Amino acid sequence: MSNAVKVLRYQLRDIVRNRWMLAYGLVLLALTEGLFRLGGDGGRVILSLLNVVLILVPLVALTFGTLYLYNAREFIELLLTQPVGRGAMFAGLWGGLALPLCLILLGGIGLPFLLHVAASPIPTRSLVVLLGTGCLLTAAFTAIAFLIALRFEDRARGFGSALVVWLICAVVYDGMVLLVVTTFRDYPLETPLLTLILLNPLDLGRVLLLLDFDVAALMGYTGAVFKRFLGTSLGIGVGLAALSAWTIVPLWFGLRRFRRRDF
Repeated sequence: MSNAVKVLRYQLRDIVRNRWMLAYGLVLLALTEGLFRLGGDGGRVILSLLNVVLILVPLVALTFGTLYLYNAREFIELLLTQPVGRGAMFAGLWGGLALPLCLILLGGIGLPFLLHVAASPIPTRSLVVLLGTGCLLTAAFTAIAFLIALRFEDRARGFGSALVVWLICAVVYDGMVLLVVTTFRDYPLETPLLTLILLNPLDLGRVLLLLDFDVAALMGYTGAVFKRFLGTSLGIGVGLAALSAWTIVPLWFGLRRFRRRDF
């Protein structure tokens, strides 16, 4: 058994006992069940869960990931005294948080759908896209959280930076895109807008979900441009690849900093 798997197993046992993780799962479960009980069918419930996946999931991944690495400092120092490579240690730490968060997301949202599948038609593909996008966003923002925690020694600065990153991705970025569109509306903006979408994982997640649902009224200008130039199938493929890159690139930079970090 590799060292990374050993670290991962220990981290999973530790995370399972975390009350905040349990609370996260219960919140997702209550929200999804509440939407069903308010009279929504499967399609409407999935559409209503868009904002939960796009806003709550990245926020939880960023805050959990940042604080988790700060709290694991003593454990990391202990592992450094053992014959465990830093690469395996980093992989185990990240996987030990990202995997439980993804499983909680799948269980918290997926369980109510299983309970109501007989009473309400469930668009299976849309549900899979919703859960898959949520897991990709979880992995990406957990990787970003680790990079932030390794960048700042001070816990308060690291946590504050994580919140700023979430605020920029969730709120400020769309305002900046709208400002660009308004200011340069007389110029061809399709290529710059496609680039801007790829530079924000939350925008990528939103476009992926809306491409599958094909809800033109909710897609907005950026989503319409994405669909027009890439189409639905190619657009989903490009979006998935870009979201995967948002996990791989921060992990690579985080691993480089982790290997040089003097704990």
